[in-house]
Amino acid sequence: MNLYLLFKSLHLIAVISWMAGLLYLPRIFVYHADSDHEAQKKVFKTMERKLYNYIMMPAMLLSWLFGVLLLHNLGFSAFSELWMQIKSFAVIILTYYHFSLGKYLNDFAIDNNKKSSKFFRIYNEIPTIILIVVIFIVIFKPI
Repeated sequence: MNLYLLFKSLHLIAVISWMAGLLYLPRIFVYHADSDHEAQKKVFKTMERKLYNYIMMPAMLLSWLFGVLLLHNLGFSAFSELWMQIKSFAVIILTYYHFSLGKYLNDFAIDNNKKSSKFFRIYNEIPTIILIVVIFIVIFKPI
């Protein structure tokens, strides 16, 4: 069996799952920030917690794991290529973004959110932009 293709497939599955969460959680925050009914807020808190802890966190960890295994399989000399440096930087930004969502999740959990729904609508665009950059960088591999 070709380990490279196995790791690549598992990496893609994990990244797609992670991205789905990164795009969906801030959208839930938009509705949560606008909510003024306690029953709704309770439902949003449950949705947010389960999405973050049971889908996003494992997907992020698996994305990293299979990404590192891919790098190991390719050889860490791949870091000498510009496209890999840009991709790695983008993944670090996405990871920071992921943990910032965890902070906002905790703010909502203790009813201490200070951000507006408009903020979360705008914040929700960050992973989309990064995703577009990463896809073009990986496909075209400039320099």
